[in-house]
Amino acid sequence: MEANTKDNSSGSSKYKPRQERFSVQRALELLGLIDGDNSDLEDLSDNDDPILDANYQPPPQEQSSSEDEDDSSDDEDPIPQPTEHSRGRSGTGTGTDTGSSRTPRRRRQTQQIDADRSDDDSEEPTPGPSTQGQPNTGRGLRWRATPLTPDLAQFEHEDETELDRNGWTPLNYFEQYIDRDLMKMISDCSNAMSLSRSGDPLNTSVDEVYHFFGACILMSCIRYPTIRMYWSKALRITAITDRFTRDRFFRLRGSIKVLIDDDVPEDLRKRDKFWKVRPFLDRILQGCKSQNRPECASIDEQMIPFTGACPYRQYLPMKPNPVGIKNFVCATADGIVLDFDLYQGKGALLEQVEEEEVGLGLGGLVLARLCQTLHRGTKVYCDRFFTSIRCVEQMVKKEMYITGTIMKNRLAGAKEKLPSDKTMKNTGRGTSSELSTEDGKMCLVKWYDNKPVLMMSVVHGTEPEDTCQRWDKKLKQYVTVSRPSIVREYNLKMGGVDLIDRMISYYRMSARTKKWTMRMLMHFTDLALANSWLLYRKDLAICATPKKSIMQFLEFRTEMATTLLAQHHGQGSDADLSEQSEEEDHSNQGKKRPVTAVPHVSVRRRANAHLPEMISLKNAARCRVAGCTGRTRVRCVTCKVFLCLQGDRNCYTAFHT
Repeated sequence: MEANTKDNSSGSSKYKPRQERFSVQRALELLGLIDGDNSDLEDLSDNDDPILDANYQPPPQEQSSSEDEDDSSDDEDPIPQPTEHSRGRSGTGTGTDTGSSRTPRRRRQTQQIDADRSDDDSEEPTPGPSTQGQPNTGRGLRWRATPLTPDLAQFEHEDETELDRNGWTPLNYFEQYIDRDLMKMISDCSNAMSLSRSGDPLNTSVDEVYHFFGACILMSCIRYPTIRMYWSKALRITAITDRFTRDRFFRLRGSIKVLIDDDVPEDLRKRDKFWKVRPFLDRILQGCKSQNRPECASIDEQMIPFTGACPYRQYLPMKPNPVGIKNFVCATADGIVLDFDLYQGKGALLEQVEEEEVGLGLGGLVLARLCQTLHRGTKVYCDRFFTSIRCVEQMVKKEMYITGTIMKNRLAGAKEKLPSDKTMKNTGRGTSSELSTEDGKMCLVKWYDNKPVLMMSVVHGTEPEDTCQRWDKKLKQYVTVSRPSIVREYNLKMGGVDLIDRMISYYRMSARTKKWTMRMLMHFTDLALANSWLLYRKDLAICATPKKSIMQFLEFRTEMATTLLAQHHGQGSDADLSEQSEEEDHSNQGKKRPVTAVPHVSVRRRANAHLPEMISLKNAARCRVAGCTGRTRVRCVTCKVFLCLQGDRNCYTAFHT
């Protein structure tokens, strides 16, 4: 081995012996996580905890279709209502075609064939779905210009538990989503996967994982252009640099794992595209589902920004972050997330809903999925992507009451009974019209502000109306506009998901990374922090705490980062692993060649005491004079700088004169 090292040391790169690789079972045996006699791998987590169970059941997967692509490209802004041309594709019943000159002939031939086939079929054809995958039902409903008479079930209130959180610290709120058991699982899986893949032990501990997340949170509060600047001499942050070196931080960042890959079967990998981070997502979801269910909730889309390669990356041009992973979120009006589901195609949602809901479009399936954890009698607010007549009727059977904007191509026969846009524009701003079904349990309201707005509800109608202030471009002043009750309630209850998005965007962990798994971990950590602060502020407001005593979001995140960086349990194997990590770092630092600064020009040109010194062949280095590419074994005794004495240029003389 020594002979090989000497032979290779004369090359351009230093020889590094290859680390021995181990199987996952051997890695677990070396780390002491399983016994050597067991042939099967044991789960690193406690089987009693559904979140840490390795045999989790992720949702199934189906390839995305063109229908889903049309759904994902929808604009989620409900006001103002877009025109048909802005949708990009015409819906059912539009009757327009932008094809080539041969299209009319083909259309006539197709119609003739369909007519011939319809003579043989005994069943009546059903209408096709609309452009957004929502069935265009409701043609048999009769609409009348009568007020809404809602028939609602009484909401089942939960016992208030805000007083149980009296005296909680920010860490207590945060541990509802990320606790020590999750950190222990991350530490064990990261050590096992590192030893199995590269043969080089990571030797991380639970405390070090806490320190890593605390450093990431602190970096989002104190932003530098690059991560390396946090270890620079001029701008270093001692709270971070005292915990680990720069290289150790980057190694942890590239080695974080939340499960052992070999424990996941191949069929589950195909069904769940996000299986690599599923245990982490399930733990965050468990914390969200543990919150009290309010009487009103909102459902909307959320984009996780990421432009690299990842499964089911979406593009929504009207979003602040148009490229990333789509996440459907259910939240309260205060912005507290209650439930979420990552988009993996319509097939993944079909396996999570009941059989009678299979015929709904993508928006209806999302509503059915996210309303499973809500109580009977809950009022749900959503935008036009989710709202359709059939979806509203289906949710009424479950005693879930939908209110939201709706597209005009989903209104069926009700659109003809509403006044035209031109008529309402001539009447003036604030004009509204209301239609309801024969039984009076569903209403449709058209309100004209700057543009017409269509809304559907089984809870709110036009009455009681109020007024609001709107800016008039012609008069250059605010004017008073009449506003229906359904618009007022929608604006008050619909902004929960937008609020949590805004809180996350203020101090997002946006460090550059090519790994979508790391982006997901950082995003849902941000979501847990935002949820914790909103719940913390809500509890203190109920207790009538002065506003000066309530921490702002930045102060809350900084306090959490400091707490995580100060975590030290020092129990069992964690302390041993941390000591091994420190010993390894010290041993690696001892092998590094010391770097000495070049003396000032006044020192190196002061006298003739700078004599050349011959160095051994293995310590040869390049010349330090700018522009010289020669290698030398000569070093100045005083300056400790390698200089070249060969060639046309005498760098040694030039450096000292």
